[in-house]
Amino acid sequence: MDKIDKQILAILQEDATVAVADIAERVNLSSTPCWRRIQKLEEEGYLLRRVALLDAEKLNVGVTVFVSIKTNQHNAAWYEQFSATVKLIPEVVEFYRMSGNIDYLLRVVVPNIAAYDKVYQKLTQANALFDVNASFAMEQIKHTTALPLDYADIH
Repeated sequence: MDKIDKQILAILQEDATVAVADIAERVNLSSTPCWRRIQKLEEEGYLLRRVALLDAEKLNVGVTVFVSIKTNQHNAAWYEQFSATVKLIPEVVEFYRMSGNIDYLLRVVVPNIAAYDKVYQKLTQANALFDVNASFAMEQIKHTTALPLDYADIH
């Protein structure tokens, strides 16, 4: 990865629909070498996929809930069941295994508290959980899908 690759990634993180010719112009390359670099970034796994970001409010899922979960079961069978349950709940848009005081953190998007309660019921009925704590986001202050590129190795 070099400086031009990082520039290409920065452009694509902002808008994956930018034409190769426009990217090439912005990074001072001709289209074919730029296209080859993009293909190489995909092959090497830097570009995982290209997606569209949707408006949660317009889709009526504007309520964000952070759900922290503690369990007293730390075995593979429990984890597999829990993980399978969570993956089947479309309102769960992020799912992390954590260090520290909580075991798992979920980010859930729903239209309202009643919809969250249905998610909560799915989680608790399918799995033995020690503690479930929900925090409702009052305001989104920063949201980005762009990753910092300053730490990428440059050759």
